[in-house]
Amino acid sequence: MGSLRRRDDGAVAAGGCGLILLFVLFCGAFGSVRAMSHGLVPRILPREAELLNSNFFQRMREMIMERAYEDALNEVPNEGSQPMKPVDTSHLDSPPKPRVVENWPMVSHEFGQVTAVSINREGNPVIFHRGRRVWSAESFNETNHFQQIMEGPIEDSTILTLSAKTGEVIDESGGGIFYMPHGMTIDRNGNMWLTDVALHQAFKFMPNHDYPSITIGRRFEPGSSRSHLCKPTATAVATTGEVFIADGYCNSRILKFNAAGRLIRTIPQPPEFLSLQVPHGLTLLEHLDLICIADRENMRVVCPKAGLKSSFGEGTQAATIQEPDLGHVYDVAAYGDLVYAVNGPTADMIPVRGFTIDPRSETIIDHWGKFENPHSIAFCPNGSAMYVTEIGPNKVWKFELV
Repeated sequence: MGSLRRRDDGAVAAGGCGLILLFVLFCGAFGSVRAMSHGLVPRILPREAELLNSNFFQRMREMIMERAYEDALNEVPNEGSQPMKPVDTSHLDSPPKPRVVENWPMVSHEFGQVTAVSINREGNPVIFHRGRRVWSAESFNETNHFQQIMEGPIEDSTILTLSAKTGEVIDESGGGIFYMPHGMTIDRNGNMWLTDVALHQAFKFMPNHDYPSITIGRRFEPGSSRSHLCKPTATAVATTGEVFIADGYCNSRILKFNAAGRLIRTIPQPPEFLSLQVPHGLTLLEHLDLICIADRENMRVVCPKAGLKSSFGEGTQAATIQEPDLGHVYDVAAYGDLVYAVNGPTADMIPVRGFTIDPRSETIIDHWGKFENPHSIAFCPNGSAMYVTEIGPNKVWKFELV
């Protein structure tokens, strides 16, 4: 996707801010014309204001190009770059069972802690890893402030694109930006949504762009206000452009934003009787209007209404899947009407493995796999493959569904 670069501005950087500024400048120009019509001498703009105007109009041109790019992705029928159609499971008598693809990857790798995996528009897995940095007991203090800022960002490329066929690295980026990578989602337009628990921020990077087009949260500032995040863990993006962020280790809430990055909903909120404890992974079942959450420390998966079609049903009782062998759920991924999940180390009598869940009946309908410390799971949109990543051992598994 090309090199990504850091952006150090405030809580939300999005196109809407530029439009507001355009409105302000327009009003200022209108005021000057009105002053002249009343016989008043207009004030000469100082050099600083001229420079501001120049920078502003340059940014406006960039924003128009970005919007045109996203519109083009939605409208141009390019067979090589269109997102794959989602899988349909409505006709199946039994859930597809994941089977490990042997001898994949075909080459050896030395990853850091592989915290996330998602699938790009070409069907290749993209991983987010921590390079040589490790999250330890010394990484954060009791107020959730990152304690290793002076070490600087991770210099290794933290975003690696692997070949779906061979598993070799075919692209890399993200060096010198992130401090503690955690979550990643690639949406249908190829935009990459990333979370960093040390920065307490979530980012949207458009394809082949060096800077994030949206930044949510304040750099190195944990908090619980509308403009803050605290160790955000994961994202899920709807085809409408709406974004859900799991805000995560400290606030234990889900924040829903519109496509421009404006907060429009918090889950849970009154009268919603839903208590989350470290929401660690997210997945959307859009046709069922559900957002399913890996509620890690509550050892369950919960699926409240996403509110994508309407606000009707928001706040009603969430579908809840909680059984004795589920353990700490680390991530979830949608596959048609089903949700596949992975747990992590919980207790000696609870195996670390995968689960197939039917949120409509609120039951676990299958078990599969054997892991040590899985952290994320993702499907190719067309169901051709599934990937699971682990942190210690730091590896990526590929599965086919049979």
